[in-house]
Amino acid sequence: MRPLREILYINLLMKKSKDKIFNIRSSMDFETLALEVFRYQAKNNETYSKYLNHLGIIPGSIYKLDRIPFLPIEFFKTRKIITGKDVPGKIFTSSGTTGAGTSKHYVTDISLYQESFTRTFQYFYGNPEQYCILALLPSYLEREGSSLIYMMDYLIKKSNNPESGFYLDKLDDLAEKIVRLREQNQKILLFGVSFALLNLAEKYKPDLSGQIVMETGGMKGRREEIIREELHKVLCKAFNTKLIHSEYGMTELLSQAYSKGDRIFHTPPWMKILIRDGYDPFSYVKKGRSGGINVIDLANYNSCSFIETSDLGLLLPDGGFEVSGRFDSSDIRGCNLMVEE
Repeated sequence: MRPLREILYINLLMKKSKDKIFNIRSSMDFETLALEVFRYQAKNNETYSKYLNHLGIIPGSIYKLDRIPFLPIEFFKTRKIITGKDVPGKIFTSSGTTGAGTSKHYVTDISLYQESFTRTFQYFYGNPEQYCILALLPSYLEREGSSLIYMMDYLIKKSNNPESGFYLDKLDDLAEKIVRLREQNQKILLFGVSFALLNLAEKYKPDLSGQIVMETGGMKGRREEIIREELHKVLCKAFNTKLIHSEYGMTELLSQAYSKGDRIFHTPPWMKILIRDGYDPFSYVKKGRSGGINVIDLANYNSCSFIETSDLGLLLPDGGFEVSGRFDSSDIRGCNLMVEE
């Protein structure tokens, strides 16, 4: 058992680090804090520490972001990923629609998630009170433990608009509400999973010109998958809008990236994307070349901030990134490294 003085010292360091997360002002600020978080998690996250040990990595020898090893996201399906000794207050789970198992994200400080997604929304879209937020998320509402539902429920409440809310399958009610809100000159943010937005577009074609339509996720097994470019083309025509926004997030993270309609995503200051080589996961490709998406999410302070995802994408010169697809199951690596444990 650790001495009380050591526990108090660790808690003080944790508080100082968390205070810095949402006050990053430069790339130097980010790199300094990311290296600090890396060393803290390397020491205090059991799974991450074992993974680094298997790789032969000495945390104290890492002084650059591109030398930090990223934890394969598949570990969230088999391990309890927690940094520190705090008890989880919330457990988020993935949908498991791919048939490859369900991820669990053990969140010990839900206030970090709340602050992260609220600040991110404000960073890209301003105060939620500007909008009537309509969440068309049937596949997420039909199960327990969705971090997306938690986020949208919080933002809906923050909108302070009695018309804001969730929709499961009553598309006729939603279409009628959109007409009524347009007549009242109310700004609308329609946030929906792709297959549900397509269903609304095909059946009702509500006029959403000048409003924000944002898609997230895929077809969740409800419809045939199509590329994002084709999805946006269909939705733009049906909704009479020029752009479809997108959200990039996942169960294992506490931060999101957003695209305002050009299919190019941007991150808040405490989140960063790196693109690894598809054949060498410890090397990185140049901007403009495709590879695997690695995410640094400093809000994931009590879990793991360095995640190697199963997504494919590329970095652009302006710092944005595109998501182009996913690795298939034969490309997934990492979990077998600790199978004997």
